[in-house]
Amino acid sequence: MWALLAAVAGLLLAVPSRGSSAEEYEYYSWQSDHLQPGRFYAKQPQCVDIPSDLRLCHSIGYRKMRLPNLLEHDTLPEIKHQASSWVPLLAKQCHPDTQIFLCSLFAPICLDRPIYPCRSLCQAVRDGCSPVMGSFGFPWPDMLRCDRFPLDNDLCVSLQSPGSTVTQPPVSKVCPPCDNEMKADIILEHFCASEFALRMKIKEIKREKGDRKIISQRRKKVLKMGPLRKKDLKKLVLFIKHGASCPCSQLDHPNSSFLIMGRRWDNQFLLTVIHKWDKKNKDLRLALKMMKTNQCPTYHHIFQ
Repeated sequence: MWALLAAVAGLLLAVPSRGSSAEEYEYYSWQSDHLQPGRFYAKQPQCVDIPSDLRLCHSIGYRKMRLPNLLEHDTLPEIKHQASSWVPLLAKQCHPDTQIFLCSLFAPICLDRPIYPCRSLCQAVRDGCSPVMGSFGFPWPDMLRCDRFPLDNDLCVSLQSPGSTVTQPPVSKVCPPCDNEMKADIILEHFCASEFALRMKIKEIKREKGDRKIISQRRKKVLKMGPLRKKDLKKLVLFIKHGASCPCSQLDHPNSSFLIMGRRWDNQFLLTVIHKWDKKNKDLRLALKMMKTNQCPTYHHIFQ
């Protein structure tokens, strides 16, 4: 990725030299930063090799990252877990600088001060990718809110593809979890991309702060447990983010049984897919059979 290599080289030139390359920094002082004044880090940051299984950033163009990273993840297992959710987004090619933006936060280059993405880089990636994320039921997260990042006149990772545009398909007005074809391969694709999957009935539907809140009945059939615990299943509450007003034909008939899929996001369980459970439907029957025998593809194939 030549654009990123050029960006890294530019950063190295911009930061006062200490006679060493970025990869030779092993430890350095870092007590606070300009974005969150007065924040102190319990662990002294260090340089570590980017793990080969950190797939989001392993081919980024530099070999070492700072730990803790700029999202306050302080262990590699935590970083790998959080970053894995973003790998499918790269395959959608919603903006050419998506990887640069994400890796500047998840696996920042090792320098003697934190180098954040510029606000314009965040805005460009957000504008290109948030419609794609929305179509799969994911909101743009608060931790990536663009006003958290410095303006371009500060030292920061800048936009590498200015003026580039990506043609997006028209965004449906239907709530994204409710707008999926009942085709076996599509159902299986979403099953693999989701963290949990259930057969369940709905007890109650509410609207809360712009979201739609779905409260399940007690009895459920678990197809994929993921992050759910037994106590979560007893009183499971799901959310469609920003879904208070968008149409969802499935929720017009809440007494039916549903195939529900979702993910955990910021201490909530998000509904990402909902289908009416119709065992007469050949595609649903085939998908359920494939769920038992099929090995899910790796992340970068899921959204293709």
